[in-house]
Amino acid sequence: MSPVLLLALLGVTFPLPGVQALFCQFATIQDVWNLSDLPLQWTPKNTSCASGMGCQDTLVLIESGPQVSVVLSKGCTESKDQEPRVTEHRMGPGLSLVSYTFVCRQEDFCNNLLTSAPLWAPQPPAGAGSLRCPVCLSMEGCLEGTTEEICPKGTTHCYNGLLRLRGGGIFSKLRVQGCMPQPGCNLLNGTQEIGPLGMTENCNTKDFLTCHQGTTVETQRNSAQKPTDWTTSNTKMCEAGQVCQETLLLVDGGLTSTLVGTKGCSTVGAQNSQKTTIHSAPPGVLVASYTHFCSSNLCNNASSSSVLLNSLPPQAAPIPGDRQCPTCVQLFGTCSSDSPRMTCPRGATHCYDGYIHLSGGGLTTTMSIQGCVAQPSSSLLNHTRQIGIFSVREKGDEPPPAPQPEGGGAGGLESLTWWVGLALALALWWGAVCPSC
Repeated sequence: MSPVLLLALLGVTFPLPGVQALFCQFATIQDVWNLSDLPLQWTPKNTSCASGMGCQDTLVLIESGPQVSVVLSKGCTESKDQEPRVTEHRMGPGLSLVSYTFVCRQEDFCNNLLTSAPLWAPQPPAGAGSLRCPVCLSMEGCLEGTTEEICPKGTTHCYNGLLRLRGGGIFSKLRVQGCMPQPGCNLLNGTQEIGPLGMTENCNTKDFLTCHQGTTVETQRNSAQKPTDWTTSNTKMCEAGQVCQETLLLVDGGLTSTLVGTKGCSTVGAQNSQKTTIHSAPPGVLVASYTHFCSSNLCNNASSSSVLLNSLPPQAAPIPGDRQCPTCVQLFGTCSSDSPRMTCPRGATHCYDGYIHLSGGGLTTTMSIQGCVAQPSSSLLNHTRQIGIFSVREKGDEPPPAPQPEGGGAGGLESLTWWVGLALALALWWGAVCPSC
């Protein structure tokens, strides 16, 4: 194989004869501003394009009430050259959508748009109409009770939809509410592509919930008795068909305990399900969980760990037994051989030393655990593999290695056959070359 072909297979490109590879400005922006913040300016980076590619500028402004969504994509493109073009896909009154597109190859960094000014100009205030609509632009979701505003004269309907933008380094969802002069789900006015951006809209608001989102980790001595805060200021707009979830896992080893909580979107679990589970009960290590899946905006709103603790049976003061064990619950690390030791409660006659691997809800970690248990070789999770949003695996639950065919597998047999054939061919050739040897 030639070196050039090998490099081509590895994705290395070379300038074509007579075609100069361009350097282009590169930048992406996707956010929501107040109209008073415009015009915006930006400082792009530089990027080297493959041979034959051009430079492109794409800027989209979506305006609703006092807010404007700004989407910018600058970089390389395979599209043919195009003179600077401003397109009014939808103009007010009410919601508006305007774009700027440009493709060039005449020189390096020819996509030199550095401001939103070509698309932005202050509009004279429109006369007030009689309609009131919720007005919102958000990449996190418009909540129930969004502020309503009086729509401008000429609008007759309220719009409520979700725009998806994909391409040119942009991957975003924008929730849109505002005033429109006609009914229907047609904010884009038939537009499906703007430069490298593909655009779709969905006005079935039940398809995209907004959920609380965040991860909570709490390590202290008495997490099993004292409730702790479980709130988050962040929200997330889910994909179509997803539901809201909140999952809380408690591991109490006696001297230390850890709470791990996560809130967000999920496709795991049944809708509108809520349960508390005790996976491993005293005497010894306590492992319990609370899971909640629901299908309305911000329904994953538990505010403290009491949603789990209130469901645990009351525990009397433990009666000391005869066994001592190292005790440790370490979420981001490994328990050591010199962990603090404690006298186990009566009935806990063995020591546990293992881990639980957690994955999901924005968290991937291995929780190392030491403590007292009632049975030897105990499984704290009873071989459970899913707790709410978490995929879980305990020490001893690792999948077995894939079985191999006898004789080392088919690969070994084929290799042996090949070598036998090669040896036979060499022997026949040597006999023909040197019959007296």
